[in-house]
Amino acid sequence: MKLNPYLAIIFAATISGSSGVFIKLLNLPSTSITFFRVFIPVIILLGYFEWKKIKLFQGNYKIMLIASGLNAAMMFLYFVAYLYTSIGNAVIILFTWPIFASIFGAIFLKEKVSKRTALLIGMAFLGITVMYMNKEISFGNKDFIGMAAMLLSAIIFSITVVIFKKGLKKYTKTETIFYQNLVGAIVFLPFIFINKPIPTITQTGVASLYGFLVGIIAFLLFFFALKKLKMSHYSLFTYWEVPAALIFSVVFFKEVITLNMIIGGTLILVAGLLLRKDKSTVPVDAD
Repeated sequence: MKLNPYLAIIFAATISGSSGVFIKLLNLPSTSITFFRVFIPVIILLGYFEWKKIKLFQGNYKIMLIASGLNAAMMFLYFVAYLYTSIGNAVIILFTWPIFASIFGAIFLKEKVSKRTALLIGMAFLGITVMYMNKEISFGNKDFIGMAAMLLSAIIFSITVVIFKKGLKKYTKTETIFYQNLVGAIVFLPFIFINKPIPTITQTGVASLYGFLVGIIAFLLFFFALKKLKMSHYSLFTYWEVPAALIFSVVFFKEVITLNMIIGGTLILVAGLLLRKDKSTVPVDAD
């Protein structure tokens, strides 16, 4: 019995939603955690490729390396955004990426986006907005720089999603994950030596587990779904990461769920359920 691609996204988004728990428990600089996030998948997959005698850097791998470079740039802008603006501002803008992914999917992958699907995407984005609309939004210089950085980060991320979707037609999911993390692993390598404090053995173990779960398991599920679904449908279901992260925050840190979060989360879930019942849903690849 094959895994349902929609269920795969839910599992993957739930794993990704646990990132906040790992970050808070690790108590390391963000660039150090990012290093583990991208380096662990690269090292594990290099061992896997060597074992399977799989040759890398074949075919049109240059476009995959470009996407990997864009992914590293996206991470840098992501950190800039969180340094200059509030978490609420950053998260709202970050989750505009599925909107851009749907647009780029329609332009570059020639995917048709029905009015109904467009409305459901808008409904999900409204849910994100409602969940954070009670947060103060400032238009000072630092906030402007931070929000602009996150907007560009979201746009770049949406472009990499489209590129990796095309790459899945020529590369396996494991090869795609390797290329996705390769440039970032090189770029963030110096930070593990520059940043203080140096990770302890326990922190290294937990951070490595984080890199394995999010960097490999989650993205195997994400790429599995990405290959099977239309970009607009894939984009919408990734919104589950937000309420998943909120659930983790309550369970592990006793954070309070506000009325805004309840209403916003409901909008996201209802939009997902309605889209799942859309009879026009046609997988991109039915094999």
